[in-house]
Amino acid sequence: MTTTDSHPTASDAGTFAIGGELTVNRLGFGSMQLTGRNAFGPSPDVERAHRVLRRAVELGVTFIDTADAYGPGVAESLIASALTPYAPDLVIGTKGGFVRGRRGEWIVNGNPTHLREALEGSLKRLGRDVIDLYQLHRVDHAVPLADQIGALEDLRREGKIRHIGLSEVTVEQIQAAREIAPIATVQNLYNLVDRDAEEVVEFCTANDIGFIPWFPLATGALTRPSGPLGDIAKRTGASPSQIALAWLLRRSPVMIPIPGTSNPSHVDDNVAAGSLQLREDEVALLSRIRR
Repeated sequence: MTTTDSHPTASDAGTFAIGGELTVNRLGFGSMQLTGRNAFGPSPDVERAHRVLRRAVELGVTFIDTADAYGPGVAESLIASALTPYAPDLVIGTKGGFVRGRRGEWIVNGNPTHLREALEGSLKRLGRDVIDLYQLHRVDHAVPLADQIGALEDLRREGKIRHIGLSEVTVEQIQAAREIAPIATVQNLYNLVDRDAEEVVEFCTANDIGFIPWFPLATGALTRPSGPLGDIAKRTGASPSQIALAWLLRRSPVMIPIPGTSNPSHVDDNVAAGSLQLREDEVALLSRIRR
């Protein structure tokens, strides 16, 4: 693995310009695991969560993904308390369009009034005047898509959102949204073994839309030291999870993996994946894996 100052950094993964202008290192950080179980409730260890976030930034992570539904409100508040004043190159992407029920259930709400209120809440918790990247967390099928994207485009024109993203969408939905507003990113479930979003990845690659794969490590399912990942791990000295992340980075130049963790040492392990060089035959072997 290549190193910078004797340690791999997120810059080893290369960069991508979100919306053609917000350049980030392509290994980001997802904040969902910093909250309670199933992203519901407060962090079990606030100081540890702060250490994780600060370590990510120390290692060159310049893109952090979060959402108002994580907690709810917990992850955004942790980011602000750990990282303000923010580094000039730090890009924070958050999401709105999900609310949480009393038992933590996920409830879609794409009502334009709610989206505006959610955006204002995120601005306040993050301590920012503008959200770098605001993503529609889920399409609400009870509300016309044009109304949902239109509400975000209104906020973008007002200067409260810099770029708009979508989450868990089809190519057809992306195309429909682009008729209303510029779409900078798409965030769908995607990893080495869950690849139903291949068509979306191809569309994003062709149109220079950032693709943010959530669940990039299948929550540990890709960390077991057996099979093709284990064999490649033996050759490279890397962990199976690092191999899975390196494959994602090779999959497309618009790919921005956001592995999350509540363990500071795991941040180092994940960031090191950006400097892992896979051989062409290994990439081909990994690409044939399915769950």
